[in-house]
Amino acid sequence: MDAGSAGPTSTQIPVRSDPIRGTPPASASRVRVRTDPFLITCRLFSVVTSLAAILCIVVNVLGAVRSFKDGSDIFDGIFRCYAVVIAFFVVVAETEWEFVMKFSKVLEFWAGRGMLQIFVAVMTRAYPEYLRNREDLFLLQSIASYLLLACGATYLISGILCIGAVKRARQKKEISREQATRDLQELERRREELEALLLTDQVC
Repeated sequence: MDAGSAGPTSTQIPVRSDPIRGTPPASASRVRVRTDPFLITCRLFSVVTSLAAILCIVVNVLGAVRSFKDGSDIFDGIFRCYAVVIAFFVVVAETEWEFVMKFSKVLEFWAGRGMLQIFVAVMTRAYPEYLRNREDLFLLQSIASYLLLACGATYLISGILCIGAVKRARQKKEISREQATRDLQELERRREELEALLLTDQVC
């Protein structure tokens, strides 16, 4: 997945000059925390995938309600309920919640995540005959299934090309950089407190 034309953004952390020495310290250069455009693209794609999965959930819920209400096909209603549960797992996987990933290691890999999304898309698209008289619901079913199918295929191909591994490596690097920035901010805060105490002692 190409990062496209998204330019890097930066957050600047100013470092104040030393009030005692009258000259800025050696660390006075500004620290820039750059947001990786590749990770931004991945997050946007995760949002699109989550929306597609949520749309599949809505379609399957409507289909299950219609099946149970009309009594036309109880088995189709049960099938839709299973599709809703699996689509919910797709949405949760896109959040990359650490608690969930701990118990579903396969979802860490893009190839496995893509196959799950394709499976949900196929389940959503299955048995379209009973919706022929409901063109609005049939159209919604087609949009949801094909959109999630495209997302799943993208995940599958990207996983085969090891792009998911690249994303995980960059995420770890970004987390380390953010932690280093927070540590630097804490050191600057403590330095300012010590300087204030030193000035107080000199006045006294």
